[in-house]
Amino acid sequence: MNSNHLDHDEGFTPNEDGGYGRPSKSALKRASHELQDLGEQLVAMPDSWLKDLDMPERLRDALDGYKTTRSFEGKRRQMQYIGKVLRLVEVEALREAVAAFQLGQAKDSLSLHEAERWRAELLADEKAALTRWVESFPDSDVQQLRTLIRNAKKDAALAPEKRNGRGYRELFQFIKRGLKSQTTQEDVADDSFDEDES
Repeated sequence: MNSNHLDHDEGFTPNEDGGYGRPSKSALKRASHELQDLGEQLVAMPDSWLKDLDMPERLRDALDGYKTTRSFEGKRRQMQYIGKVLRLVEVEALREAVAAFQLGQAKDSLSLHEAERWRAELLADEKAALTRWVESFPDSDVQQLRTLIRNAKKDAALAPEKRNGRGYRELFQFIKRGLKSQTTQEDVADDSFDEDES
């Protein structure tokens, strides 16, 4: 008899919904692809994040092997191997780490966009934007901010071949530091609020 043929007399009795007591081939394939996707996300993470994750050495070696593989087909096979190794590992902690990494990247990107928006506003309408900045960031060095705005405007007024962009970059860095310090202060305030509630 064919070993792939299911016979109801051999212990595989149908469930109430007509299926058998094991996952379908499609469900197994979906799970395998999800693990390979998780493997791709792990490979995309920087080594500094991966070294802090608690994972079996076999998985760590498989991820390192993928990064050193050059050929397309070799990478494809290595990713399948990573998926196979992930089947033997508890993946929830790894999924949480990937989600935290991706959330951090999204926050960084939003922070950069906000800094660019502030810089554009400060250069376009200095007085109104400066007033809003001081209201939002009262601890800022206003005199330094005015100097940076003036330098960035001088640089922008030069002919394109004479611009060096230094004032523009320094203004951006100042804004970025201001946003970061406010975020840090909000995080500390949130932590102290959470402790007060408990």
